Amino acid sequence: MEKSTSMNKPAVNQPIFNTPMKPKKRTIVERLKTIKDSPMLFILPYASLFTLLIVLPVLVAVLLSFTYFNTVQFPTFVGFQNYIDLFTGDTVFLQHAISNTLLYAVIVGPVGYMMAFFLAWMLSQVPHNIRTIYTVIIYSPSVTGPVMMAIVWRVLFSGDQVGYLNYWLLEWNLVKEPVQFLQSPEFLVPVMIFIGLWGSMGVGFLAMLAGLLNIDKTLYEAASIDGIRNRWQEVFFITIPSMKPQMLFGAVMAIIGTFNAAGIAATLSGGTPPPQYAGWLIVDHANDFGFIRYELGYASAVTVVLLLIVVLFNKISYKLFGESK
Repeated sequence: MEKSTSMNKPAVNQPIFNTPMKPKKRTIVERLKTIKDSPMLFILPYASLFTLLIVLPVLVAVLLSFTYFNTVQFPTFVGFQNYIDLFTGDTVFLQHAISNTLLYAVIVGPVGYMMAFFLAWMLSQVPHNIRTIYTVIIYSPSVTGPVMMAIVWRVLFSGDQVGYLNYWLLEWNLVKEPVQFLQSPEFLVPVMIFIGLWGSMGVGFLAMLAGLLNIDKTLYEAASIDGIRNRWQEVFFITIPSMKPQMLFGAVMAIIGTFNAAGIAATLSGGTPPPQYAGWLIVDHANDFGFIRYELGYASAVTVVLLLIVVLFNKISYKLFGESK
């Protein structure tokens, strides 16, 4: 019995419990090497600038929208009062700013988007040298900006005989006196929309052209074997599905560009606000309260509403051109 009892006893050098080993502490050099090899380091500059220039201003605007801030005194918390006043008592915002912005965005956005795709598709069919020249010509109006173009277009639509359009209308006896294109509300908005379409060939147009030029040509050869016989079928069944990322980018840029437009009607008419608030946009309304009346809390509420509208339309564009899961 004593012999069997001694055999069951553990050895002296054998541990009774398996204790986990402590992890080895890394040196500073090893930690720096790990950070250096991390893929997150590559997106750090972009993430920092995006947070500083996009995320932080949006958060500040949202916070200020719940305050009364006149740029002199410290902001005073007022809750939802700015939003209540905006949707119940601001007749200019409800009757002019929203309707004019939606009208401008619904016309200039989709029409300019389709024009950008059509012109990019046409340019993709021509030789390289000629395509470069036409691309610069089509893209250059968007570089000047809507306000600069409005100044140039004032010469064409001027309300006296010096204006080119009135000069030719009088010369051809189509009108008896100069038409006030820039002072009449029924003419000012169409002129503004025309100028917006003229300058809508921006970055989205270049993205579509790049997408068209990078489509694999063998897809068209295979499609012709499968039964596609004309260009329209190629566009709808091969071209558009092959460049969905560029189409989505162009749609997002068109939405942002149209909803962020401001100052065109005021520049054309020569005064702020324009006659009977014709062409008065949401950004114009925010600039009026923010930089003229110095009610930054109320102006922030206007921009937050605009942000929600832009997000809604971007969701629609993602549904149309986003990758289906």
